[in-house]
Amino acid sequence: MMSDAEATPERPEGRSRLVSVSEYRVYEVGTAQSVKDNKATLAGRIRDSKSGEPIIGATIYHEPSGVGTSTDQFGSYSLTLPPGRYDLKIRGVGIKNTKRQVLLRGNGKLEIEVDEDIVTLREVVIEAEKDKNVSGMQMGLEKLDIKTMRQVPTAFGETDILRVIMTLPGVKTVGEGSTGLNVRGGAADQNLILFNDATIYNPSHLFGFFSAFNPDILQGVELYKSAIPAKYGGRLSSVLDITTREGNKKKLSGSGGIGPLTSRLTLEGPLAKDKSSFILSGRASYSDWVLKQLSDKNYSQSAAGFYDITAHVTHEFSEKNSVYATGYYSSDRFRLGSDTTYRYSNRAATLKWRHSFTNQLYGVFTATYSHYDYDVTSEQTPVAASQLTYAIKQPALRADFSFFPNSKHTVDFGASTQFYGISPGSLLPRSESSLVRPNVLPREQALESAVYVSDRFDITPRFSVSAGLRYSFFQALGAREVYRYAAGESRSEATIVDTVSYGAGKVVANYHGPEYRLSARYSVSDNSSVKASFTRTRQYLHQLTNTASVSPIDVWKLSDNNIRPQVGNQYSVGYYRNFKSNTIETSVETYYKTLDDVVDFKSGATLLLNPRIETDIINAQGKAYGVEVFVKKLTGKLNGWIGYTYSRSLVRVNAATTSDMINGGSYYASNFDKPHDGTLVGNYRFSRRFSTSVNFTYSTGRPITLPLAKYYAGNSLRVYYSDRNAYRVPDYMRLDVALNMEGSHKVKKLAHSSWTVGVYNLTGRRNPYSVYFKSVNGQIRGYKLSIFGEPIPSVTYNFKF
Repeated sequence: MMSDAEATPERPEGRSRLVSVSEYRVYEVGTAQSVKDNKATLAGRIRDSKSGEPIIGATIYHEPSGVGTSTDQFGSYSLTLPPGRYDLKIRGVGIKNTKRQVLLRGNGKLEIEVDEDIVTLREVVIEAEKDKNVSGMQMGLEKLDIKTMRQVPTAFGETDILRVIMTLPGVKTVGEGSTGLNVRGGAADQNLILFNDATIYNPSHLFGFFSAFNPDILQGVELYKSAIPAKYGGRLSSVLDITTREGNKKKLSGSGGIGPLTSRLTLEGPLAKDKSSFILSGRASYSDWVLKQLSDKNYSQSAAGFYDITAHVTHEFSEKNSVYATGYYSSDRFRLGSDTTYRYSNRAATLKWRHSFTNQLYGVFTATYSHYDYDVTSEQTPVAASQLTYAIKQPALRADFSFFPNSKHTVDFGASTQFYGISPGSLLPRSESSLVRPNVLPREQALESAVYVSDRFDITPRFSVSAGLRYSFFQALGAREVYRYAAGESRSEATIVDTVSYGAGKVVANYHGPEYRLSARYSVSDNSSVKASFTRTRQYLHQLTNTASVSPIDVWKLSDNNIRPQVGNQYSVGYYRNFKSNTIETSVETYYKTLDDVVDFKSGATLLLNPRIETDIINAQGKAYGVEVFVKKLTGKLNGWIGYTYSRSLVRVNAATTSDMINGGSYYASNFDKPHDGTLVGNYRFSRRFSTSVNFTYSTGRPITLPLAKYYAGNSLRVYYSDRNAYRVPDYMRLDVALNMEGSHKVKKLAHSSWTVGVYNLTGRRNPYSVYFKSVNGQIRGYKLSIFGEPIPSVTYNFKF
């Protein structure tokens, strides 16, 4: 058994030459004794020849037989073929096309190193995953690598993965200043955001102007909008899976950048050459100085800032055992024109052990810990000095296995369990003279577990099916008291009929149910296919907010006797076709979703420090449907994508009592219903050193509820409002541009640098974030709030050594 590494001791300066030589060698792998049923399995990893990092999503295949596979998040592959001699082609985005000649005698391993592809000006035919969108089973999946994300202009010049995600069809946000994603008509809390498998509850910095993830350490991002794999669960709408790089296993290197509001630095290198590596990054803002330059005292006396730190370590004990550890911490604080200071932080940790049992079976055992907390402190007035705090923590364990019985089947199975511990809020005085009364809500706890299995099998070369079943279990746990309300009555303090006390660890409520995954693909031709899928998901955790955007002081609520879990069903059909030798990808996907027991709120609901929060919550029904059109070209001088979405997101509260009913029990637009949404992302490279980027976005304005009239009742002036969300704010439109200037491309250079000069909202359009109303001299007047009403220029310096 041979591998590239075993063949010749490689020197750093000779890697490219040796990788090229490797194409002409014949690698003998395995022995005849390991062959069963005339099948042998070739396994291994594909890595970058310079850094030793895994190449994710690369394909290795035998073209005559059509047998092939893709590397996973660890760069691993497994390919089953009859014994014999093969020319295996290796393709991948960002790597040079290469091949390996293999004499496969039996089961064995082949480690493969590949070179990074250098951007050229000529039209390049990318055969890497050239027809993945056509031949792959997955639909509703968007993959982005860091190189693609860097080309999209953003506010303040720093690459922002959430802003790039928002340019994709089917993904929306309520407006600027928010990183809450609304995917295919779903609420922001219906998205599972994973950072190296640890859950992140608030993915934003600085009021949503920055995402919580340093772009310099990211490997890639995958967004599942439909056909969500069976191993994921707990959210209705989507899964956003963010992975970091492993770090350079060959030499010490670094990168960073300096922008108008933030700076960042990343260091990486080997701990034991070719065996273990580390990557450490930090990012911090210095936005206070910008606020102090403003003439308005409300801003000059304000403060705002954040920082985040990420560390990742990888170690390979042997060919069969590898360990990965990640730690993440972020902190935000701001005070805007008042004495009230807001702070919030995310903490996450991941420990993974990957073990290969055989060439056909490997497992990943993962332990994660997630924590989110915030506090709101006011100390300027001693008699009103107070501190409001909130926290949620989530330790979890999971085991995931992948089994490759033959070239026609891929079986995934596993189990997971996670514990929720929520401190739903406490208000305490901050001084001895404070008149604030202490108010501490009782702690909430729950356990969510699941088992799953899925199989992808090729019925014919043109027709493939993937079927999966996930079964989830949820137990709300004591100690706590649960209120019971009169049947058929609106829940309120007056309709409480009983109070039940549960001891520590006792099961308060128990929910469980199946979650189905089914998808199919039929290849109409070599460059076109039709796909369909059905997905059922369950969500036991709910975010409670009465604002349209994600707020740092939103709260999360566990399902219990009074608040049922949400259940969603999504049906999707799509047509996919590639043009011009697979350099242009096009797709049209349509979907229909039904949502049961989604959370909505009564008018005037109190969400903070409410000991009977269920009295202000209403279980509602929802439906969403739409069509997404996507055209993407990622090669050549001119590249980018165009996306358009027509969609509706509707909610209905058909309560048993008139007082709880909204809009007479009819469907109404959700807060994030924006029927038309279009995006153009374009990049043009003038030369190897100069390129320009454009981002144009348009969407329908979001729904609002308007005051229509004033009237007197009981000698008091009242306001008559429209039906909920019956009107809309004006449409949203924005144009961003950027010019990218790279330094010389000399190989031997102390540091490689680049400059990015950009303008966010080039036309200065005052897009409305919200419309609000105030009573002035007895008249109700409307006002429009814009987050960015002027062009925002930025200059960012980036370096890499």
